[in-house]
Amino acid sequence: MASKKTAPAKKNVHVLIADDQTLFREGIKDLLEGEKGIVVVGEAVDGQDVVRMAKKLKPDVILMDIKLPHLDGISATRQLRQELPETNILILSSFEDEAHVLEAIQAGANGYLSKMLPAAELVRALKTFATEGMMIPQSVMGKLLSGLRTKGAGGAEASLTALTKTEIKVLSYLGRGNSNKEIAAELGCSVKTVKNHLNSIFQKLGVSNRTEAVVKGIESGLISAEESRSF
Repeated sequence: MASKKTAPAKKNVHVLIADDQTLFREGIKDLLEGEKGIVVVGEAVDGQDVVRMAKKLKPDVILMDIKLPHLDGISATRQLRQELPETNILILSSFEDEAHVLEAIQAGANGYLSKMLPAAELVRALKTFATEGMMIPQSVMGKLLSGLRTKGAGGAEASLTALTKTEIKVLSYLGRGNSNKEIAAELGCSVKTVKNHLNSIFQKLGVSNRTEAVVKGIESGLISAEESRSF
């Protein structure tokens, strides 16, 4: 009798937390350690600490505060994006203004969440972020759009004709903060098909992840101001 194949075990998401507020940092750690599939591999108390620990531990996700001593979270993000391109960096901050959101994304952060999120939403967002590599809520995405327009971004060379109509539609859904599952439901296709569209979009726009694709789409006009009104 042929042996029954077992599904491969899901890989745990290794998380490094960077925050100088002890109570908040330990609270996040306690919250995440109670979740299946998430492993907190370390805690950093300043920007230099998180860079050093990230190089050693190579986490899947870094939860990064912006206001860190010695080296701020934006500078740490910029440095780690160069040295650990495979690590996803999720900004978790009390600042939600256009300037901070724009600066964080341009520094290379893959996502941006508010510290005011309820615990359950934070965990759900982290799990989505770990699998899809992007987490910018609609309210924050609206500020990113506004910030880019205010700065007069629009010099990118991406061409509308380079993307198919379906790919442009997928990009617009990304701009709304939809997950792969939600996009698949909107298009009436499988999640695998959505991933294929994303890979094609990344290649055509010369980017490596969802956040970069959205920023490039905003800069080049692929995501219009009218579409952003839904945020």
